[in-house]
Amino acid sequence: MDASEVSSLHDAMRRHGIPGVLTPVDPQNLAGAWRVVDDAGRDVTDVTLAAAAVAARRQPRRGFVVGG
Repeated sequence: MDASEVSSLHDAMRRHGIPGVLTPVDPQNLAGAWRVVDDAGRDVTDVTLAAAAVAARRQPRRGFVVGG
């Protein structure tokens, strides 16, 4: 993932509660490649991108559930 995609992914992660921290692969090159890491520092970029894509396709659910 490149720097131009970071902002939109960050917004999607916050909006849908997807965990992870966006970090540049090379801290000296913020315009270069970025990745998502979990709390243990593991690269979870692919999983996060997939979760964001699924969440974006989900239709909002509205209405009421009436129990009886």
